[in-house]
Amino acid sequence: MKALLLDGCREGDYLAMEAVLEMTAALAGRADDVEVVKLRELAISACTGCFGCWTRTPGECVLQDDAATVLRSYLGSDVVAYVTPVTFGGYSSQLKMMLDRCIPLLDPRFTIVGGEVHHLLRYRRYPKTVVLGTLPSPDAEAERLFASLVARNGFNFHRTFEAEVLVGVPDPPSARRCAERLLDRIGVTA
Repeated sequence: MKALLLDGCREGDYLAMEAVLEMTAALAGRADDVEVVKLRELAISACTGCFGCWTRTPGECVLQDDAATVLRSYLGSDVVAYVTPVTFGGYSSQLKMMLDRCIPLLDPRFTIVGGEVHHLLRYRRYPKTVVLGTLPSPDAEAERLFASLVARNGFNFHRTFEAEVLVGVPDPPSARRCAERLLDRIGVTA
């Protein structure tokens, strides 16, 4: 089994970096191959909204940067974990920029999913996905927004994305338990 971890942490964010370490360890205990991508170290341009990935180069972004490599790893993985500080109820800017560049993974045509209009999926197989957010202190509204955002992003891919938020400065064992719970919830076993 192949796992991909998208590290959306900012340099010096020790809470989120601890979450990355523990999610990596949890994945390593269950996957044969774990790839960790530090988004802050890549050259990823913002999506321009040109939809060239649907019309001019179907399935591939017209922008040539590191996002293409990340998308290939994404599609080749069985499980993907996003780790990010929760920012105003959303993802870090690095992770958000990468997720915006996932548009080529969807087909421009529409279908009805759960009574809502969504894009068709371009590929037969997509990885199971978990999202581990971090907050330095309790913020019920940010946690609620984050859970809703993750659920809606999963719905766009016609599947369930599981999420949890680590609050405060967790000790490594509690961060590891959180990562393990997420993987258990999507059925990723050793």
